[in-house]
Amino acid sequence: MRHAHGLRKLNRTSAHRKALLKNLMNALIEHHAIRTTLPKAKELRRVIEPMVTLAKKPTVHNRRTAFARLRSRASVVELFDKLGPFFLHRPGGYTRIYKLECRLGDAAPMALIEFVGREQMSQLQHQDGDSTEKNGIAVGTSTVDLVK
Repeated sequence: MRHAHGLRKLNRTSAHRKALLKNLMNALIEHHAIRTTLPKAKELRRVIEPMVTLAKKPTVHNRRTAFARLRSRASVVELFDKLGPFFLHRPGGYTRIYKLECRLGDAAPMALIEFVGREQMSQLQHQDGDSTEKNGIAVGTSTVDLVK
């Protein structure tokens, strides 16, 4: 009898599942909230929480470990420069899953997965940069002082 089998196959091959979770992680880090099916959201929570824990200690080894998993420089920068410091004093539970209505086409259970404190993150982002908001989407660039 196989005990403690904790993997959701999601009806995909191992390579397809790995690519799917990588893309979902990158999307969640970039947008701070995504809408997906409930099983995918639950599996995403299992892989994204350790990545945020890695980002709380910004060592070179942790950055390389995150890059090996995410394969996106922009996601690694966002993870270590914004999400890691934001969740520094939180011991875990960085994500929240809301159940939504079932999808119309196939009645798949849908969910919204987001980072806890997403509103405060967006407020901090608006204070840092010169961005303006258009239709609920932040537009613009933030300036960073390289020389102090």
